[in-house]
This record gives sequence, structure tokens and C-alpha cells, in this order.
Amino acid sequence: MRASLLLVVVLSMAPSSSFAQCFKIAEVNAETPEGQLLQQIGQESDDVKKLALLEKFAAEHAKHEAVGWVYEQAQAAYSKAGNPDKVLELGGKILALSPDCVESAQQMLKAAEAKKDLDLIRKWSDQTSQIALKVANAPKPADEDQVEAWKNRADWARQVNTYTEYSLYAAALQAPEPKKKIELLEALQARNAKSEYLAKAYGQLFLAYRQAGANDKAVALAQKVLATDESDPDMLIVLASDYLAKKKEPEKVHAYSAKVVQIMTAQPKPEGVSDADWQKRRNAMLGAAHFVSGSLYYAQARWPQADKELREAVPLLDNEQVKAEALYYLGFANYKMEKGQEAANFYRQCSTIKSRFQALAAKNLAGVRREFTGIK
Repeated sequence: MRASLLLVVVLSMAPSSSFAQCFKIAEVNAETPEGQLLQQIGQESDDVKKLALLEKFAAEHAKHEAVGWVYEQAQAAYSKAGNPDKVLELGGKILALSPDCVESAQQMLKAAEAKKDLDLIRKWSDQTSQIALKVANAPKPADEDQVEAWKNRADWARQVNTYTEYSLYAAALQAPEPKKKIELLEALQARNAKSEYLAKAYGQLFLAYRQAGANDKAVALAQKVLATDESDPDMLIVLASDYLAKKKEPEKVHAYSAKVVQIMTAQPKPEGVSDADWQKRRNAMLGAAHFVSGSLYYAQARWPQADKELREAVPLLDNEQVKAEALYYLGFANYKMEKGQEAANFYRQCSTIKSRFQALAAKNLAGVRREFTGIK
């Protein structure tokens, strides 16, 4: 006598849905030891006991045609139980039997996320994406009865591919070191330069480039972003400073500096940031913006504008070397505007700071005193 057990498999349609399978079993011969064990698995309602039966089948019948289905059931069970190592182990066996099993690959990516292993996340993000794209681009079947399932599976695979991009993005945000953050975000950029998650990560990538000393990459990224979105004050000030140093795009230097002032003046204190920390950042950004613009006005011999911007900058600058430079420029600008006392005041302040401008400021102060009468 032959008994049969119909095992129904439901295909998941979205990354958030329940675990889906690549393998199916239509009938089981309950007269064989393998069939009897499969029948037990199908009838067992206790998760722990069912998993033990699955492991028993895999150990005793590794070459049976149902082993792929068994591996998937076990992988799903270990995923539910929060055992990522076993999910990864079984995933390798599943992909060896069915290389296009995107469902299992995604489970491996989620297991890597559960382990918080950034290198493993990148590995399975890459591999899952490759499998998902292969499934999404599979040719349309000739059998019309299979077309609907083909469309559904392709749609699912595309959603999985999008999830792999999110996974890289989320991993990058968790990365403690700039180098690792850059590695993950550049991997995302190489995979899909138009990813919605890459656009969200540009600020993080820019900061990581700056922290890693990759200024050329930071500047290039700022140029790309600011071409369409001038809302990031850090990018604005870095690009304005770069243009100033390279003596190029003078109008953008002034425009970007003014934009920083506008943003930082209007921007409220972010939630979770202390008043002291916010005031420090605000002063630093405003001071840098006024200094950059004032320095260019100085180079352009536009003395009144240089005087205005640099006067705004000086009280906000906490770097003594930059402050000394600003004071020297103010002294020279006021001298050119024939404001002797103002020029002397700025040169005097500059001469008290040990910097490359100290000796020259003292010399110019003496010159102002000789040229103008009544200088204090």
C-alpha cells in the first residue's frame, strides 16, 4: 500500500513576507524510511521536534531528492530561532543544489545582518543581488500557464535586489571606521549609482572621505551633490574653500559661503544635540564661511566687502592661525580704505599671535603709525 503526503509551498512575494521555498515535494512514499520521516516532518507541530527531524533526515538521506526541501525547512526554522550560523551553513547547501534560489540567499544576507558582520553583509549583499538580478531577468516562459508565476517571481527578485542595496547602506551607517564606511558605500555606488539609498548616504560618505583624508574624493562628491542640491553646509564650505585655494570659480566661492551663512543662521538646533555643541558647530561654520568669502574679497582687492566679511569672521574663529590671517587681511583692507586707526588696531591684534603674519603685522603697524597722525 502506498500512502502520500501533499506538501504545499507558498511563494513569498515581498521581502517582508514569510520564508519561501525553491524546492517542492508533491508526493511522499510512506512505505520507505525516507518517506516515513518526511511524513513525520509534515505532521509535526512542535518547532523543536520538527527541527530535530529535519536534521535527522539531512544526516541520513543527504542524497535523497527531497533533501533540498528539507534544507530549506531547516534554514527557515533556524532563522526563526535566531541562529544565523546555521542559516548560513544551510544556505550554502541550498545554493549548491539550486544556485538561483534567491529566497535562501536573502536569508543568508539577513543572517549576516544578525551577526553584525560588515564583511559578511557585503559578501551576501553582493551575491544575493547577483542571484536576484538573474531571476528578475529570466526569459519569459513559453508555457502561458507559467507566465503569472514568472512575473511574480521576477517582481519579488527585484524587491530583493533593492533590499540588498538597503543592506549595504544600513551596514555603512553602523560602520565605526571611515575606511569601512567608504568601502561599503563605494560598493553600493559601483552596483547602482542611482540607488535611492546612495543618495541618502552622500552626507555620510562625504564625512567619511574627510575623516580619512581623501579630500579629492570629498570635493568630487560635493561637486556632484551641489550641482542639484545646495542644502549641505559642510559640502558647501569645503567646496568653497577648495575653489578659493585653487583660485577658481570665484562667484561660487561667494555664493556657497553666503549659502552656508543662510543655512546656519536659519537652522534650528538638532534634537539630541546640546546647546554648547550646537553653538560651537554654528560658530565654526559661520566663521569659516565669512573667512572664505572675506579672503577672496581681499584677493580681489574689494576692500569694503573684505572688511565686512572678515569682521564677521574674527570673533567666531577658534583657530589662532586662521584668526591671525583674518586680522592681517583686515589691517591691510582698512589701510587701503585709509582708515589708519582701524588698520593699526587689527595689525596690533595680529602681532600678538604667533603666526606667519606676526612679524609682518608688527612692521605694518609701525608703518601705519608713521603715515597717519594721532594713531593710538
